[in-house]
Amino acid sequence: MATYERSINAYLRAKRIIPGGVDSPVRAFRAVGGSPLFVRSAQGATFIDLDGREYIDYVMSWGPLILGHAPAGVVRAIQTAASRGTSYGMPTELESELAELIAASIPSIERIRFVSSGTEATMSALRLARGFTKRDKVIKFAGNYHGHGDSFLIAAGSGALTFGVPNSPGVTEGTARDTIVVDYNDLDAVRSAVAANRDAIAAIFVEPYAGNMGLILPTPGFLRGLREIANASGALLIFDEVITGFRVGRGGAQARENVKPDLTTLGKIIGGGLPVGAFGGRADVMNQLSPDGPVYQAGTLSGNPLAMTAGIATIRGLTEDVYAELDRLATRLVEGLAHVFTRHRIKHQISRAGSLVGFFFTDVPVVDLETAKTADTELYARFFHGMLSRGVYFAPSQFEAGFLSAAHTDTHVEATLAAADATINELMQVAG
Repeated sequence: MATYERSINAYLRAKRIIPGGVDSPVRAFRAVGGSPLFVRSAQGATFIDLDGREYIDYVMSWGPLILGHAPAGVVRAIQTAASRGTSYGMPTELESELAELIAASIPSIERIRFVSSGTEATMSALRLARGFTKRDKVIKFAGNYHGHGDSFLIAAGSGALTFGVPNSPGVTEGTARDTIVVDYNDLDAVRSAVAANRDAIAAIFVEPYAGNMGLILPTPGFLRGLREIANASGALLIFDEVITGFRVGRGGAQARENVKPDLTTLGKIIGGGLPVGAFGGRADVMNQLSPDGPVYQAGTLSGNPLAMTAGIATIRGLTEDVYAELDRLATRLVEGLAHVFTRHRIKHQISRAGSLVGFFFTDVPVVDLETAKTADTELYARFFHGMLSRGVYFAPSQFEAGFLSAAHTDTHVEATLAAADATINELMQVAG
């Protein structure tokens, strides 16, 4: 039986000074039980914990490490940049270089501004949408996560046409009144919400591929339907591609789906593992930002030279061959897991978009938050810990996606499938 003594001691130490012992809640393992792992180092597709055990990593810092942990080219670029200074609070050519790379890849982006996190990107994009449209309300989807900004920490009200209610203390009822929450993949609910709030909707905000309630893909016509509704209502359509941008393909989900939003938020990969975010889109909308326009947004660390350098090195490393290999390996992984689950008669749903993967332990097709909640979270927790004991690290929550990297190999995938088979065998024996 594996022991995690050093991680447990590190967690006890952290809890004495850091709320919950972590700086982001999902890391605390509350969804699966037990004590979180603390990392000593990472390289390629694996990391090593404080007790010296190595794990195949399918979290990859929640997505940005598409080239793997500590890729040599990115590390060298960061080291060179750091030797010139870590932050200036002044513009550099690196910002323009990364902006040009992104605009050449993401179909909708004509202008872009960098920030320091995905949350900052979504908060800024929503403020910009309100400033541009001179409207207050936003439509978002239950289970979509856009960071911890007040406007997004809203639960659905008693019906599709009601305004939302705060789902975190500290979010005011006034903020909640401006947020309308409807079900993902439900165009009729969006139409009803728009009709009930005519000329009041500033933006429809959506994860084109929902990656924060597990991986849930849009039903055919859903994203195009949102584009049509936004066009007809005068609202802006905003794609949150913080997870999907450069992950599911060079052009993100919008290129795969051939649907162009008005604004796009980005993060993760465009910083190559360093803190970064961005929002961009139509030039006429983006030009409303200060100093050219009246919508204020600022940040001392925005465009930080280390993050810009890491992003440039990462995006330049994403060749068509890299994406093709990621697709092949991700397909092998999800097909192999499906085979294991089916052979052991485990109810499951599996989805994939590029190197973004997800699975639920349920026999109900998962299309939104309510159907995602049919998943057997207790089984997932047992599966998670069984895999962990065999050196495979999936997300410590049923409701998170998984990520592969260019550093993963067939050997990693085969070891993962063997561990899954052994774990399910063990769980079936315990169940009797």
